[in-house]
Amino acid sequence: MSSVALFDLPASAANSSAMRPAAPTNPGRRSYDDVDRVTYLGTHQPSWLARPEFGEDCVPLCVANHRLSGRKTLPRAVTPWMLDSGGFTELSKYGQWTVTPYEYAAAARRYYDEIGMMDVCAIQDWMCEDEILAKTGLTVERHQYKTVASFLNLMTLDADLPWMPVLQGFTLDDYLRCVDLYEQAGVDLTIEPVVGIGSVCRRQTTDEAVRIIETLWSMGIRLHGFGFKVTGLREAAHLLYSSDSLAWSLNATKRAPMPGCTHQHCGNCPRYALAWRNRLLNSLPDHRQLLTLTA
Repeated sequence: MSSVALFDLPASAANSSAMRPAAPTNPGRRSYDDVDRVTYLGTHQPSWLARPEFGEDCVPLCVANHRLSGRKTLPRAVTPWMLDSGGFTELSKYGQWTVTPYEYAAAARRYYDEIGMMDVCAIQDWMCEDEILAKTGLTVERHQYKTVASFLNLMTLDADLPWMPVLQGFTLDDYLRCVDLYEQAGVDLTIEPVVGIGSVCRRQTTDEAVRIIETLWSMGIRLHGFGFKVTGLREAAHLLYSSDSLAWSLNATKRAPMPGCTHQHCGNCPRYALAWRNRLLNSLPDHRQLLTLTA
């Protein structure tokens, strides 16, 4: 793997073929009423991947790379899950990625083989919030180039893993430019199983964020929303193919523990997480039609 030459900017359409096989037809804009939209339950505890209560109810989980890396033994999953790259943590702390593409691809391959049941693994994208741009010293455009390059690099290193490309930007024009960058690199996002949309979680209930999501959805892109909270899902759940949330954990740290719990708070409590999930499902508009599994 170390002999593979990687690049910092995405290849041009002139010298790059599509990274995944083309679909027979362009799916175009579609409703998600006929599919199970999945919201992955974020957790700090990799051991939850093997907990029977999550397997029994098929509650999909989301675990970050830094929670798994360096472990000698890994849990065997009993429920589907997604790998989060931990990009916000990396860039907010260091202003750059300290995990190389080689290291990340090797780690993801190990998780895929040893843990099993991995639905998707997020690429090493570059967020575009002001605080992250200030930390890296780079522009939105440069972050977008690096995000597209990450997808191409990881596909080059291990094309058999379920890498999820990510769209980054801040304004609607930014996101449309990012779509164009993928297209110029030979990647048709409308045939990807799912595409992450970054840098909207802190403004997910705003009219601007909903307009961005709605525009990308109308282009036939199956969107995954990172870090969506209850209020954000109420606004945009019908436009998202999937999403993930760790909001329940922060919520729990600010409350007294559930009756019967002996810990100081329920920030890492599976009972609280499952109860929070049930409340969310009952609060979403037309939740029975939405078929969201968890949050």
